[in-house]
Amino acid sequence: MDGHHSNRSHSRSPIDRPSSAMSHNPRIFSHVSVPTKESLTCTKEPQDNASWDRESHTTTMLLCRSKSSQTPLEHQLFMEEAYNSAVCFKMLRDIGTSDLLQVKYITKKIKKMAQRSPNLVMETIHDYFKNNPEISCRHRFRLFQVLVAAIGALDVLEETWQKCFMQLALEHMTKSTELDVTYQDAASNVLLALCRHSWPAVAKHLETELLTGVFPHRSLFYVMGILFSQEELLKKEDRKNWKDLLSQMARKSVPFLNMDVWSKELLWAITKSGRTQQEHSPDKAFLFTYYGLILQAEENSTTVRIHLKTLLETSHQWAKQREGIALTVGLVAVRHLDDAWAILEQFGRSTPFKWSLQNFSLKPHSHNLEDLRWKWASCTILLSYGQMAAWAKSYILPWVDNILSRMIFYFRFSSWDETLKQSFLTAVTMLVGAISRSEGAHSYEFSQTSELLECLMTMIEKEPEDTLLTSIRQQAINIISSLCELRPPMDMDRKSRLLSICFRSIFTLPQLDVLEKHSSHLLEPPNIQGLFSQTMEALDHMLQCFMVQNPTANELHFLLSHLYIWLTSEKTQERQRAVHRCTTLFKFLTDKCCLSTKENFIRIGQLVAMLGLLCQDSDRTIQSFSLEALGHLYQLLMHQKAQETPEVERESPRELFGPDAEEASLWSSGDQKGSPPILWGTASKDDSIFHMNSSQALKVITNHLETAELTDLIWTAIDGLGSTSSSWVQAAADLLLLVIQEHGDGLATVGKMGQAIHHHLCAIQMPQAKDSALRVITLLARNHIPELVAAFLDFSSPLDSHAFRLWRALGAEEPASYLILTVLLAWLQKRPLPPSVDDSSSCPKEKPYLRSLAAMNTIHELQFAREFKKAVQDIFPQLFLAHLTQMHYILELNQPTESEQEAAMPSPQSTSLEALKSLLSTTGHWHDFAHLELQSAWEYFTSIHTYPQAVGLLARAMVQNHCTQIKALLGYLLPNLQSQQERERKTAILLLIEAALTVLAQSLQDPSSEIRVASLQGLGNILFHPEKESLLQGQLPAFLNGFFQKNKAVVVGIMGIVSDVLHRLGTQGAGAQSLNIAINTRYYFDDEQDKVRAAAMALFGDLVATVADKELSNLRTQVCQSMVPLLLHLKDQCPAVVTQAKFTFYRCAVLLRWQPRYTLFCTLAWETGLSARHFLWTCLMNHSQEEFSIHLSQAINYLHSRHRHIKTWAAFFIGYTTCNHPQAVSQIISDNDIKLLFSTFKELKKDPEPGIREFASRQLSFFWKMSARSKK
Repeated sequence: MDGHHSNRSHSRSPIDRPSSAMSHNPRIFSHVSVPTKESLTCTKEPQDNASWDRESHTTTMLLCRSKSSQTPLEHQLFMEEAYNSAVCFKMLRDIGTSDLLQVKYITKKIKKMAQRSPNLVMETIHDYFKNNPEISCRHRFRLFQVLVAAIGALDVLEETWQKCFMQLALEHMTKSTELDVTYQDAASNVLLALCRHSWPAVAKHLETELLTGVFPHRSLFYVMGILFSQEELLKKEDRKNWKDLLSQMARKSVPFLNMDVWSKELLWAITKSGRTQQEHSPDKAFLFTYYGLILQAEENSTTVRIHLKTLLETSHQWAKQREGIALTVGLVAVRHLDDAWAILEQFGRSTPFKWSLQNFSLKPHSHNLEDLRWKWASCTILLSYGQMAAWAKSYILPWVDNILSRMIFYFRFSSWDETLKQSFLTAVTMLVGAISRSEGAHSYEFSQTSELLECLMTMIEKEPEDTLLTSIRQQAINIISSLCELRPPMDMDRKSRLLSICFRSIFTLPQLDVLEKHSSHLLEPPNIQGLFSQTMEALDHMLQCFMVQNPTANELHFLLSHLYIWLTSEKTQERQRAVHRCTTLFKFLTDKCCLSTKENFIRIGQLVAMLGLLCQDSDRTIQSFSLEALGHLYQLLMHQKAQETPEVERESPRELFGPDAEEASLWSSGDQKGSPPILWGTASKDDSIFHMNSSQALKVITNHLETAELTDLIWTAIDGLGSTSSSWVQAAADLLLLVIQEHGDGLATVGKMGQAIHHHLCAIQMPQAKDSALRVITLLARNHIPELVAAFLDFSSPLDSHAFRLWRALGAEEPASYLILTVLLAWLQKRPLPPSVDDSSSCPKEKPYLRSLAAMNTIHELQFAREFKKAVQDIFPQLFLAHLTQMHYILELNQPTESEQEAAMPSPQSTSLEALKSLLSTTGHWHDFAHLELQSAWEYFTSIHTYPQAVGLLARAMVQNHCTQIKALLGYLLPNLQSQQERERKTAILLLIEAALTVLAQSLQDPSSEIRVASLQGLGNILFHPEKESLLQGQLPAFLNGFFQKNKAVVVGIMGIVSDVLHRLGTQGAGAQSLNIAINTRYYFDDEQDKVRAAAMALFGDLVATVADKELSNLRTQVCQSMVPLLLHLKDQCPAVVTQAKFTFYRCAVLLRWQPRYTLFCTLAWETGLSARHFLWTCLMNHSQEEFSIHLSQAINYLHSRHRHIKTWAAFFIGYTTCNHPQAVSQIISDNDIKLLFSTFKELKKDPEPGIREFASRQLSFFWKMSARSKK
C-alpha cells in the first residue's frame, strides 16, 4: 500500500483531497487556487460530497512561473492543465485503496482523459511511478492495468513514451512479488499494449531474449502467447511480420533441442503444474506451439521422434495439457507426418496406454496419481490425430481412412465419459474440417465414414433424455452434416436410423425451464437457452445438407416422413420442435431454390394435411409455424409447377421471416384474420399466401393438387380421426370437411374412405368433431352413393349405433335418401344361394349372400330414420315386394333361427320379418299390420310350407282395409311374374291371386253394370262357375247342421270349411244364413275344448269381415253380445284361443266403428296389465251403453267358469262396472248374484298377487254396503 495513505478508508472518493495529490507533483507548487467541484470538466459522475466538506481552507499552490509574466488565456490554460494533472495524480494514488468497482470507474475516467490529453496522462503516470517507488506491488499492479487501458485508448503514442513505458514493462515483467505471475502478467500486458505503437522494438526485444541460448523467462512466452492467440493486438501490416518472425525464431531455436539444459527446462515448463490445471496460461499454451514449430523445423527425424515420444509420456490428466500435446503433434505433422504417425502408433501400443483403454489402473483396485496420469491418454491421442489432420491440410487425404480407423478404435475401446466424448468430437471435427478444405476431397472415397457415423449415432443415442448440459449433440450433428459432402453417400437405411436417433434425442428433451432447473445445481451452469438453440440450428443444418446433396422430391419426402411421427406427438414441445424444423427446411428450399423440378412432390397431400391439422393446434406457436410452413410449401409447389428456377433467386436468398422465432407474432388458430409474421418490405407478388388464414391457405393450395394428391390428403385427415388427442381429432374433422366441400366430386376410393370414417367414428367423443365427420358423408353422398352403399354394407350386419348414424348422414339430403334405398334394393335382390352344406371350403367372409342380408338389415333400420321417411313412402311397393321375396330367400338359405343363435344377435329370419313389420307400421299401414298381429299370423312366415298362407293373409288384409298402395303394387307384380327368380314369381302370383279375387269380388258392387259383369266374368274364369254364389250359399245349411256333430274334430273341420266359403263369397257374404252362423258359432265360445273355441272365434271373425253396413242391423245384437265373451277369453289358458279372441274382438270393434282404433289395436296386441284391462272395459262401456245389462249379466255368468283366469277377469269386469256405475248395477243384480259376488271376491282375497287381493278387498267392502242399503 502507499505509505502516505495506508490507513485511509477505502470508502473515500477517488478524487478526494486533491491538494495532497498535488503536493507530491514536482510540476505544481502551492498558492494556486483550485476551482470548486462543480466547475470541473473532467469529472461528470457523482462523487462523495463528504470528502469535500472536510476541507476547511482553500488550497493554494506556488507557481514556478510568475503570474505577471502570463497572459490571461495562457494563465487559464495553465490552470486547467494543472488541475487535471492533480486530479489524475489523485486518482492514481487512490487506486491503491479502492475497491474493484472504483478501480473500474477510475480506469474509465483516465481512458477518457488520455483521449483528450494524452501527454498529460502519460507524464502523470510516469512521474507517479518514478516518484513513488515505495508503493505496494498491488498498487503497482493496478497502475499497470490503468496504463494498459490508457495506452489502448490512444491511436498514436509519442516515441518518448513508447521507450519509457517499454523499459518500465521490461523491468517488472521478471520481478518476483507476492502476486507472483499475476504481477508479471500485468507488466507484460503493458508491453503488449505497446505493440500497436512500437512493434519493431517489441519484436526485436522478443527475438533477442528468445535466442540467447538461455531458456527465457515465462513472461516472454506470455507475451508471445497473447500475440499468437490475439493477432488483433497488432496492426494489419504487422501481423504477417509477426508470423514470419515466429517461424524464423523457431528455425533458429532448433539447435537448442540438442542443449540438454535448455531441452529439460522446456519440458519442465510444459509439464509443470500451475495454479489451476483447468486453465491454460498463455505462456504455457504458447510453449506447446513453440515446441511444435521447433520440431517442425528440425530436419533430423530421430530427434523429432525422441522429443514426441518424451512429450507423450508425460501426464495426460489435465485437459489443457492434452490439448497442448496434441497441438505440438499436429504442428510437427506439417513436415514430419510419417514420424508423427509412427510415434502415435508406438504410443498406442505401449503397455500403460493399453491398460488405460478400459480404465484399468496400474495397480488394481486403486486410483492413485499414476492412474490419473494415464486415464485420459486416449483423449490425447484422439486430439493428436485431429491436430495432424488440421495442420497437414491437403496432405492428409491419403491418411484419412487410417486416421479414422484409429480414432474409432480408441473411442470404442476406451472408457466413455464426457472427456473422451468431447475429445473424440473435437478431433473428428478437425479432421472433417481439414477434409472439407481440401480441394481434392471429392475425388476420394472414404471407407471409414460409415463406421464413424455409427459412433456418432451411438453417442447421440446415449445422451441423457432429460438434460442438456453439453454440446455433444450439437457437435455430433455438425460432423454428420460435414460428412454428407463426402463419398460414398450415406445409404438410406443408415440415414433413416440417423434421423430417428437425432429426432428422438432432441425432440424428447423437456421444456427449457425444466432443462434449466436440472442444471441449476451446477457451480457453473451452461447457457441452456443458447445451447438448445445451437443444437436446433445444427439439426436444421443437417437436414439442409441432406437436401443440398440430393435436392429431389424423393429426398424431401424421406426426411419429412421421419418428422411426421413427431408432428402428431401428444407433447406440445415435441410437435413445436418438429414443425419448426419443417418450416425452416421449407424456407431454406424456397430461398435457395435448390429443389429439383424434374420430378413431382411425393405424397404432398399428406404433407399439406399434416400442416393443415397443425394450423388448428392448441399451441399458438405451432399454429404460427405451421401456417408459415404452408406458405413456403405453396411457393415450392408453384415453383415446381412452373418448371423454372431463375439464377437470381439462387444467388440471392430472400428472407421472408425474421431469424428469431420468438419475434414472430403468435396469432389465433384456425380462422385467424391476422397477418403472418413476414417482412413486408421483402414480400413479393407470390407472397399473398402469407397474408391468409389457415382455411384460405388450404383452399388455395388444394386447388393446385391433383386428384391422387387430394386423395392422399383426405386419407391423412381420416387417419387423424383416430388420434388420442381431442384437439387433433377436431382439427382432422374440420380439415376433412373443408377439403370434401371443395373437392369431393371427383374423388376415387370413396367407399374405403367411408369405411375408415366409420372405423374412427366409434372412438370420437366430441360431438362437434363427430358432426363434421358425418357432414363429410353427406357431402360425399351427392356424387358417390353406389360406392358408399356398397362399402357401408360391409359393417351393417348387425347395424350398430355409429353405422346407423352414418347411414342417416348418407341420406340426410332428400334426393340421396331415395337413391340410397334404390341401391340397397338392388343389393337386396342379389340373392345367390349358398354352396352346399358339404362344401366346407367357403369361409364366412366369402359368402356372397351376406351382402343381401346386410342390405335387408340396413333397410330395416332405415325405415325408422327420419331422413328416409319420405323415400320409404315413395317406394313402398318396391320395398314391400322386396321384403316378402327376401323372407322366402332366407327360408331357402335355411339360416338358423334366433333361438339357435345368441340372444344379442337377431337371426336373418327375425330381421326380415321385423323389416316387413316396420315397413307396414312406419308407413301408415298399421291396419294391415294389426290383422296379422292379432291373428299371430306372422309365424306363418317362418316356414317355407306356410309362406303362401302368410302372403295370402297379408294380401287379404290389405284389400279388406282398402290399402292405397294396391294399385301401385299391381304395377310391380306383373313385371315380377317375368322374373328369372322362382321366388319372385311365386311371391308375385300369391299376392296377385289374393288381390285379384278380393278386388273382383268387391267390384261386383260397382255402380257400373259393365264393371259388375266384367268382375263376374273374371271370378268365373278364375275359380268357379259364374253361379258359384248361389251354389256356395246353398251348401251353408248342410254345413251348419254339421255343427251339432258329437265329434268335436269334425265340428272344427266344418267351421274351417265355412270360413273358407265365406272368404270365397267375399262381400256377397252368407246372406240369410249369416244370423244362423253367428248364433251357432257363439254357442261354441265357451266349449271345453280349446280347438273348438278357437275355431268358433275365428269363424265369427270371418263372418264379421264379410258383413256390409246394410247387413249390420241383422247381426248387431250378435256382435254386441259376443264382445264380453271375447273380452274375457283374452285370459284364456289356451294361446290359440287368446289369439283368435283378440283378432275377432278387433274385427268386431272395427265393424262397430270404435275409436281410437290404433290404441285399441296396440292394447290388444301387446299390453296385458291392469291398465290394459281397464282400457278395454272403458271402450266396451263407452260404445255399448244400450247393452249394459246384457254385458253385466254375461260377466256374472262367467263367475261360474271353471277357468280361474277367466273367472278372475269376469270379477274385475264386474268390479270396474260396479265402481263406475253403482246405481245401475244395484238395480240389475239379484240377491243370488250378490252372494255369488261375495263368494268370488272372498276367493280372490287369497290370490297370490297383491294387486288382486287389494282389489278384492275393496270390492267386498263395496258390496257389503250395497247389500246393507238394499235391506233397508
